[in-house]
Amino acid sequence: MSNILIINGHRYYPFSEGKLNSTLVDKAASLLEGKGHKTRVVTMSETIDVEKELENHQWADFVIFQSPINWMGVTWSFKKYMDEVYTAGMGGTLCNGDGRHHDSPKENYGMGGTLTNTKYMMSLTFNAPEESFNDETEFFDGKSVDDLLFPMHMNFKFFGMKPMETFACFDVMKNADVENDLKRFEAHINKHF
Repeated sequence: MSNILIINGHRYYPFSEGKLNSTLVDKAASLLEGKGHKTRVVTMSETIDVEKELENHQWADFVIFQSPINWMGVTWSFKKYMDEVYTAGMGGTLCNGDGRHHDSPKENYGMGGTLTNTKYMMSLTFNAPEESFNDETEFFDGKSVDDLLFPMHMNFKFFGMKPMETFACFDVMKNADVENDLKRFEAHINKHF
């Protein structure tokens, strides 16, 4: 069976307590452990131990990143996590620098990742309705969820990680359908694990 690191990128706000993200994290852990996988869960409300997080990433066969999308990107607390943990991992734990070599400094940028046997899955919650994506007449100009999260995909690729299909819950603040979202999430987990 596999080792699966689940990162809850949510940070509490009075208008957004994080219940759905927490429920999705708990559901993922329960489903995966029920299949015999080992899980570790990290939340942004904890004090982050950089060395432990580097070890968690090396331990993991899969990383599930669960997060709300705030202002078209991940939460500030997860950005801080990346600054601290991912920067510390550039010495060989997560990647060997940026992949370039002094003999050919213009080649192989981003190809120094050491997590080449690790896959990642993003599971995201949006205030935006699903219809606002993949439609040129709507707000995101025809772009997909993965287009919006391109920087996150590149961060994981920098470490050599391979993507899995992204999962998303939409319209969670004004038109939530949590029961259906949880059913879709369970099907998504069962499809990929």
